[in-house]
Amino acid sequence: MKQVSNMANTSNGSLATLLILFTVSAAIHTVQSQNLISDNISVVEGETATISCRVKNNDDSVIQLLNPNRQTIYFKDVRPLKDARFQLVNFSDNELRVSLSNVSLSDEGRYVCQLYTDPPQEAYADISVLIPPGNPIIESREDIVREGNETEITCTSMGSKPAATIKWMKGDKELQGKSKVEATYDRMFTVTSWLRFTVTKEDDGVPVVCIVDHPAVKDFQAQKYLEVQYKPEVTIKVEFPQGLIREGENLELTCQAKGKPQPHQVNWVRVDDDVPSHAVITGSDLFIENLNKSYNGTYRCVASNSVGETYADYILYVRDALTTTPKPTTTTTTISATTFPPDIIQDAAPSTEAAAHDSQAGPEAQRLDHAVIGGVVAVVVFAMLCLLIVLGRYFARHKGTYFTHEAKGADDAADADTAIINAEGGHNNSDEKKEYYI
Repeated sequence: MKQVSNMANTSNGSLATLLILFTVSAAIHTVQSQNLISDNISVVEGETATISCRVKNNDDSVIQLLNPNRQTIYFKDVRPLKDARFQLVNFSDNELRVSLSNVSLSDEGRYVCQLYTDPPQEAYADISVLIPPGNPIIESREDIVREGNETEITCTSMGSKPAATIKWMKGDKELQGKSKVEATYDRMFTVTSWLRFTVTKEDDGVPVVCIVDHPAVKDFQAQKYLEVQYKPEVTIKVEFPQGLIREGENLELTCQAKGKPQPHQVNWVRVDDDVPSHAVITGSDLFIENLNKSYNGTYRCVASNSVGETYADYILYVRDALTTTPKPTTTTTTISATTFPPDIIQDAAPSTEAAAHDSQAGPEAQRLDHAVIGGVVAVVVFAMLCLLIVLGRYFARHKGTYFTHEAKGADDAADADTAIINAEGGHNNSDEKKEYYI
C-alpha cells in the first residue's frame, strides 16, 4: 500500500510541475508577443521630461502610466491625477506618451508603464533630475608669487546633482589636481579641487583655468591670471663699432635689463680691474673712446630688483689699427742724345716739381708712414742731381767754335798785313768758313 501511495504522490507532483511550466511558458509567450517598452530619462531641473510607453503587437489591451507612488497618471487617454504639469502628448493602441513640465527634484523616481494583460506587464522609466552647479569659485593662496616658489589654487563647485568633475588647464597644458566630494542634506554635492605647482618666470600673465564638467552644463569655467615676480634678465648690446674692434676706435655698450618688478639699479664694472678713468657711464650705457689694448678685459653689467641680482658679461679684445701700404711705383727715365735749349730745360723743371708734389699729396691723404714719404723724396732728388751732372759734362765737351775769314792764315804770317794778304786768296773757298752753335 505504501508503494502504491508513493507512486500516486509522485504522479501528482509531476502533473503539478507540468502545469506550472505550461503556465510560465504561456506567460513568456504572451510577453514576447506583446513587448512593452519604456526608456530612462535625465532632465535638467525646471525643464520638461517626456515619458513614453510603447507596445508591439497590442491586442487591444489597456495601457496606463503610474507615478513612483503607484498612483495612476493616465489610464488610456484619461488623466485621473490632478497635476496639470502632466499632459497627454500621444495616445494610440501602440503608445501612451505623456509630458511632465517644470521638473523638480521631488519628481525624481521610477514611473511604471502597465499593460493590462493576463498576467499584467510592466516596464519602468527612471527619471533622474539634473541640477547644474553654481558658478565655480577660484582662489589662490597668494596673489603674487616669486619664481621658484610653490603656489596653491583652489576651485569649488557647489550645489550640483550629480557631483561635478573638475579639471585644470595652465595655458594650453592640462594639470592634475586633487578633488574632494561632499554630499549635502538635500541630495546635492559640493566638489573642491586643489592645484599645486612651482611657478617660473614664464608663468607670469598665464591664465590658470578651472573647468567644471557636469551633465547639465558644458565648459563651465573660471580662471585666474598668475602674477610672478622674477630676477632681471640682462643682455648687452653693442651699439658701435660693428665687427672687429681696433685701436683708436670708440666703443658704446647698452645694458638691457628686464624683470618684475623692473630693475631699480643697473651698474657697470670691469672684472678684476677698474673701468678706464675716461669711460662715460650714463644710466645703462657705457662709452669708451680712443680704445687701446690696455682696455682689454671683461666688462659686466649688473642689474638688481627686490627678487635678486643678475649680470651679463662682455669681453673686449682690441686689435691693432689698420695701416695702408702704398703700392710700389716704378718710374722709367729716358735720356736721349737730343740737345735741348736751356730755356726748354728750365720750363720743364716746374712740371717735374709739380709731379713730385702730387706724388707726395696722395700718400698724405692716405695716411702713409713718414719714413716711406722721405724715402720717395730722397730718390727723386738723387735722380735729379744725377741728371744735372750728366748734362753738365755733356755741355762741357761740346763748346762752340767760330772761324772768321780774317783769321785765315794768321798762323803763318809774320805780321798783320801779311796775314790779311794771305787771307784774301781764300775768299772763294766758302767751305773753309765754318760756324758752330751749340
